[in-house]
Amino acid sequence: MPAELVAPLRVAMLSVHTSPLEQPGEGDAGGLNVYVLDLARALAERGVEVEIFTRATASTQPEVINVNPAIKVWYVPAGPFEGLGKEDLPGELCAFTAGLLQHAARQDPRYFDVVHSHYWLSGQVGLLAAERWGVPLVHTMHTMARVKNASLPPGDSPEPTGRILGEEQVVEIADALIASTPQEADDLAAHYGADRRIVSVIPPAVDLSVFRPAGPAQRDAEPGPELGVADVGWRRRLRRRLGLPATAPIVLFAGRVQALKAPDVLVRALQYLDPATRLVVLGGPSGRPTAVRELEALAEICGVRDRLLLHPPVTRTQLADWYRAADVVAVPSYNESFGLVAAEASASGVPVVAAAVGGLREVVRDGVTGRLVVGHAPQTWARALTELLDNPAELARLGANGAAQAARFGWDRAAAAVEAVYGRAIVHRRAVHGAK
Repeated sequence: MPAELVAPLRVAMLSVHTSPLEQPGEGDAGGLNVYVLDLARALAERGVEVEIFTRATASTQPEVINVNPAIKVWYVPAGPFEGLGKEDLPGELCAFTAGLLQHAARQDPRYFDVVHSHYWLSGQVGLLAAERWGVPLVHTMHTMARVKNASLPPGDSPEPTGRILGEEQVVEIADALIASTPQEADDLAAHYGADRRIVSVIPPAVDLSVFRPAGPAQRDAEPGPELGVADVGWRRRLRRRLGLPATAPIVLFAGRVQALKAPDVLVRALQYLDPATRLVVLGGPSGRPTAVRELEALAEICGVRDRLLLHPPVTRTQLADWYRAADVVAVPSYNESFGLVAAEASASGVPVVAAAVGGLREVVRDGVTGRLVVGHAPQTWARALTELLDNPAELARLGANGAAQAARFGWDRAAAAVEAVYGRAIVHRRAVHGAK
């Protein structure tokens, strides 16, 4: 942070459409939720105070939750508590903005130093709040409509023009933009005309205290030959605890069950894998309430229903165990701005097979920490998975490489970079508009 700025900074962080305290893996809760909360925690460790504002979705929610002394999550009423999909929220942005400004009116005019919005809906609110308070707007896109529309899964609907226009407005007015990868920075410039001088590439991070390989206390001294030379008794015990078969090859999909994430590709690929292989889908429906049942029906049609294991989302600590219990984590998404699941799995010491799209090309190092697959043909995915599942030594090598390189995804580094962006944005705004 520039020397002329006096700590601590106080940040208004906006996550309008989904609370960072929601369980990731179903509905609209996913990597963005994890990112917002983990970033806030990492900033708090650096002395930054963070207040997160999100839309209230239940009458029983408190007005505020104190995550720790430096982090608050405020629930702002805006529209009916239930029955609104993400596509309905643009009509509630005025109400949300009014609630946010009313809250801030209780504070000193100099209360917030910066607004950091996440996703375009939050960016629309952030434009008004930052202007009202005379502070800079820092924005993280997470996904972009034009990029998403260019790689839609079969049968999926394109993002509407209203969202594209809203994203253009945010990019034009923001004082700073944070991209997860160099590719996302290029997309911001190519598709939205972003000024590259205000774009900073800061990869999201992983909680390395949670996502790490099994420690010595979890391991047995004796190898488990039925699982391959790279595996030991701790994995058998872990699988038993999770209700998984001890000796079967296991491919894990962790995330929301929706067309964009493409779990159906893995179900279709299962037909071409060794009959002993099991596919675990760890997640809940998103977009369509029937998404999980539809996946089950597809498995029935493909003749692999008995090899598909479905489980609802779990806590972050539990998720690390599910990663470590798998032989391979598969991420077949049609688009990912970053690919948090891939980063978490690698940090946990598990090889990743991922689609060669978006941020996954940065997170997964082909031939080093996993495999990148071009396209979404089930047979292609089956070949890539079979090549690894049939080679325990290669699985062990890729997993060890992923764990060894996990430090590049540490939150200490990411939070320091984000705080530096805040500082530069504050200095820039003061130079252009004068002090508050």
